[in-house]
Amino acid sequence: MQDQPSAIEILAAVADFLRQHAMPQLQGHTAFHARVAANALDIVRRELEIAPQANAEEHQRLRALLGADGSLEALNEKLCEQLENGALTVDNPDLVAHLRQTTMTKLAIDQPAYSAYRRALAEDKAATSR
Repeated sequence: MQDQPSAIEILAAVADFLRQHAMPQLQGHTAFHARVAANALDIVRRELEIAPQANAEEHQRLRALLGADGSLEALNEKLCEQLENGALTVDNPDLVAHLRQTTMTKLAIDQPAYSAYRRALAEDKAATSR
C-alpha cells in the first residue's frame, strides 16, 4: 500500500502553494524565482506521470525500427549512428513517426502550453476523428 499523498500530489500541492499563496506576496526577482520553481515542480510532476509509459513505448518503437535490442539509451545511440551514417533517413515513415511521437512526448512533459505543440495535438485529434 502506498502512503498518501503520492509524490505527484505533493509536487502539485507545492506548485499550487507557490502560485496561489507565495507569489502574490512576492516581488521582483523573488517572484520570478518562485515562478521558475513552480514551473520546475510541474515539469517533475509531468515527468513522473508521463515518462514511465512513454519510455516503454519509445523503447518498443526503437526495437522495431532498429531490429535490435538493448537499453533505451543504447538504442538511442544506435539510432543516432544510423542517422549519421545514412542507414536511416527521413524517407522511412517509421522513423518519422518515431521522431514525431518522441518529440510530442517531450513537449508534453516540458512545454505542454507551447502553441505549436497544442496545434499538433489538435491536428492529431482531427486526423484520428476522420
